[in-house]
Amino acid sequence: MSPPAFAFMGRRSMSDLNRGSKNGGAVIRGARCAQRAGESAWYSIQIDSGRVSRVGGKVSPSSISQAGCVDIDLTGYLVLPGLVNAHDHLQFALYPRLGDPPYGNYVEWGEDIHRKFAGVIAMHHGVPKDVRLWWGGIRNLLCGVTTVCHHDPLWRVLQREDFLVRVVQQYGWGHSLALGGDLLKARKLMPCETPFIMHACEGVDARAERELHELSRLGVLDASTVLVHGLALDKAGIDLLQSRRVSLIVCPSSNDFLFKQLPLMNILGGIENLALGNDSPLTAEGDLLDEIRFAIRRCDIHPDRAYAMVTEAPAAALRLREREGTIGEAGVGDLIAVRDTGRSPADTLESLSMHNVEFVMIGGCVQLASEAVWERLASEARDGLEPLWIDGIVRWLRAPVEELLSQAETALGVGQVRLGGRAVRSADSHLREA
Repeated sequence: MSPPAFAFMGRRSMSDLNRGSKNGGAVIRGARCAQRAGESAWYSIQIDSGRVSRVGGKVSPSSISQAGCVDIDLTGYLVLPGLVNAHDHLQFALYPRLGDPPYGNYVEWGEDIHRKFAGVIAMHHGVPKDVRLWWGGIRNLLCGVTTVCHHDPLWRVLQREDFLVRVVQQYGWGHSLALGGDLLKARKLMPCETPFIMHACEGVDARAERELHELSRLGVLDASTVLVHGLALDKAGIDLLQSRRVSLIVCPSSNDFLFKQLPLMNILGGIENLALGNDSPLTAEGDLLDEIRFAIRRCDIHPDRAYAMVTEAPAAALRLREREGTIGEAGVGDLIAVRDTGRSPADTLESLSMHNVEFVMIGGCVQLASEAVWERLASEARDGLEPLWIDGIVRWLRAPVEELLSQAETALGVGQVRLGGRAVRSADSHLREA
């Protein structure tokens, strides 16, 4: 299960990922829209060629028609920027949680699951990798993630224009000090200013504690470095990261499962670009929304900080250039919508689960719709969406759902597919049973 030692992922232009051109444009109206973690306002959002072209004011249906835009009335909803998931392993979306914790470090865990759960691993490897990666995209889309960073080789399917979420395309990476091969060589292969990502200090023993010193000795800690986990960091280690302007991604529920310890937010809070990732179902409690709730409730992270950790902070750490994680003119048209309860954007995010995400748009194109939102959509916005039943709800997704489910069931068994631990099945069969 260990990936190759290191890799460099090259840039693709935003036009290569332009989904909005399929519909020509869209106007979102009637909703309350997030401005910052604690601020919102009622305004319309116009998207042309995948980018936000206008924010504010009201737009009449006649002017929408004249502009050739898809009219989407989201009255009663709160619109938030699409979330940025800073750390995932997309190919493991269908796997169960594996392990017999607690462990001292990530190497112990990896060796243990290969020894104890070889049959489970082999069975899930029977699902073609392309199919597993698509399910990883679905897992993110369902919880409102529009951009995800995949910490493994950038498989060809993840570079396709029709992949259902944005996958960060430009970064360097090494798995970790123990499993990443020649990290310094990998680092030197990177163009200047490109983020370099690696697992570090993932554990609670002396081995995990020594990793930061070794990485510093190698000379791979600087403003382009993005570390993942950092559980074994102490105050001196945090001071070092701050002095080198290193970014950090934390995955608290994975740490809690594997090591029975949580990140110490009282010392991590000083890191400027501190982001949240949901890791994979092999170790995480759930998806990114589950991770947000876990972080707020178990790590005492303020909702405003948690909001930043899945929007602007990961965009800064990963050097994203298209205003991902915000809603603003000239930025990408990546939006999500949930029922409006009158709470602030950050307080709303604190209480959300996958069940609450009813609309996702990427580059001006509808990628997900609940049954209620589906009824509001024009036919051109519905075109290409397929229904999926998951954990008691139906979501319409821009993905080949039936084919993906069929291929997964061939390896795992009919009715045995779980996405991040949640049961999935054909929406058609569910409706027939109902």
